Amino acid sequence: MDYKKAFEQFEDQNAFIKTSIPPMDGAQKAALNRKGNILFNAGDIEGARRIFLTTGYSDGISRVGDYYKSQNRMMEALQMYWLAPDRGKCEPLFMQLAALLQNIIHDEEASDE
Repeated sequence: MDYKKAFEQFEDQNAFIKTSIPPMDGAQKAALNRKGNILFNAGDIEGARRIFLTTGYSDGISRVGDYYKSQNRMMEALQMYWLAPDRGKCEPLFMQLAALLQNIIHDEEASDE
């Protein structure tokens, strides 16, 4: 099966599709993480994100989350923090989402009156 063709329809949805990859040795992982850091520092955040997710480089994934947060892309930041896993950075976003939901519910209740 040609996985690339099968998943092309999801490219514009910024979907995260987990596929299995062959195991990497430490040297391969380190080389890919260095490449990801170079891409990140050069501003290719999406290229770096793909590498960091592939290697499971928690610090890199968390830094991508920081970038998304700085761009006000909170749901994507939360996804990266969750995958990192960096629960300390998830908590403030959970609190913001909870406050947002409370405001929406309050506004809905007020408009129903």
